[in-house]
Amino acid sequence: MAKKLGGLGRGLDSLFADNSVEEINPSVNKLRIMEIEPNHDQPRKDFDEKALSELAESIEQHGILQPLVVRPLASGSYQLVAGERRWRAARIAGLTEVPVIIKELTDEEVIEIAMIENLQREDLNPLEEALGYRYMMDELKITQEQAAEKVGKSRPAVANALRLLKLPAAVQNMVKNNLISPGHARALLGFDNENMIIETAKMIVKEDLSVRDVESLVKKSKKVPKVVKQQKRDKFFSEVELALVENLGRKVKIKEAKQDAGVLEIEFFDKDDLEDLAMKLENYGK
Repeated sequence: MAKKLGGLGRGLDSLFADNSVEEINPSVNKLRIMEIEPNHDQPRKDFDEKALSELAESIEQHGILQPLVVRPLASGSYQLVAGERRWRAARIAGLTEVPVIIKELTDEEVIEIAMIENLQREDLNPLEEALGYRYMMDELKITQEQAAEKVGKSRPAVANALRLLKLPAAVQNMVKNNLISPGHARALLGFDNENMIIETAKMIVKEDLSVRDVESLVKKSKKVPKVVKQQKRDKFFSEVELALVENLGRKVKIKEAKQDAGVLEIEFFDKDDLEDLAMKLENYGK
């Protein structure tokens, strides 16, 4: 039965000092770099090439100051548990051997250690944090509350981070690339329509909108009349109005006159948005 690690919010040093993790050798060992395999389930997928090159230069001058953590595999090689940036930079620097601490770890312990190392990064962006929590919950089959306990965070903090994963993929990429802030992203979740979320996200970047600006737009969008079958209103107008709202991602109103005539009102935010609207109308129904 896998031994459980305690809460990870204490950090890696105290984690590795936990007696529940069996050390093969408490001292620092040397391993040939070719004997070490990366952890393909590592939650961190993106590594900045420039930062790796800078770290490689530092390693060439000063060596690796903090040992990597590895675990032995049945094949005779070792799996990297913590320190993938150092391992990658060491390869760039041309090192043939690296300092390591060898530990006997379960699969669950490897996941937890990889997560805490990832979440302690200074350059961690909010989307990576959210994906990390989701990965931990899926792999360990635990709840938000249990994930929060393991990383030393409150449950609301974890829940708030996970909300970012409800955004469309295009907007998630904007958060990942620091084009919009987490505050902007969470404000966008107030929209009911995915098109409105994406279009407003573009406006944030283009017009440098504040979080309050976005919240104001969300509030205005809530005033879009819900199509309710009224006794005197033609059902056709209601259906067309709703279809336009969903496809154009903005406030639309049809004012009926006599004999099937009327006025169509469509909201736009600025000249660029009007141009975008015109293109959508031109292609509407094609």
